[in-house]
Amino acid sequence: MTKITNRGFGRRMAAKLLLHGCCAHCTAYSFKYWQEQGFEVSVYWYNPNIHPFTEHQNRLEAMVKLSQELSFELVTEPLYQMAEYFKKVAEKPDERCRTCFDMRLGQTAVYAARYGYEYFSSSLFISPHQKHQEAVFSAEAFAKETGVKFAYADLRKRYSDSRHITKPLDLYRQQYCGCIYSEYERFGKTDPPA
Repeated sequence: MTKITNRGFGRRMAAKLLLHGCCAHCTAYSFKYWQEQGFEVSVYWYNPNIHPFTEHQNRLEAMVKLSQELSFELVTEPLYQMAEYFKKVAEKPDERCRTCFDMRLGQTAVYAARYGYEYFSSSLFISPHQKHQEAVFSAEAFAKETGVKFAYADLRKRYSDSRHITKPLDLYRQQYCGCIYSEYERFGKTDPPA
C-alpha cells in the first residue's frame, strides 16, 4: 500500500477520485484532504448498512447539506439495498463489519471503474471507531479486482478537525455506526444476538 498524492503533475488535469462518504462528519475533512492533494473529488453515497430507513435518510440529508456547503459533487445510489445487506450479513454475522466494508467499498470501486475515476477512497479512514485495517484490506482487494487505484491516508488523527468543520453547520449527528447491530451495541444492555 502506498500513500497516493496527485501533486507534481505539472499542467496535467487533476486525477479524478471517488470518495465514498460514510457520513457528513467523516466526509468533511476527508474531502478537503484529498482536494488539497490535488485531486478532483466527487463524493459517493452508498450505505445500505444504515438502519432504520429514517436514520439513513437523516444521514443522507446531512450529506446533501455538506455537499452544498463545501461545493462538491455528490453521487447517490437511487436504491436503498437493505435486503441485500441483511442477506450478506446473515451468512456470517461475526464478520459483519468486513462484509459491510466489502459491500460499500466494492460498490465504490465498481462505480469508479465504470465512470472513469482513476482513484477511490473512503471517509471511513478518518474514523477512530471503525475497524481500520479491515477496511484497508477490503479497499486493496477491490482495487486489484477493478483496476482503480486505492488512495489511502490514515486520517484518524484528524477526526476532530472534521468535526470542527461540521459543527457550525448544525448537521444531523448520528449516535452509532449505522447497522442495527451497532445500534444495539451502543444502546443495548447486553451483547447483540448472533
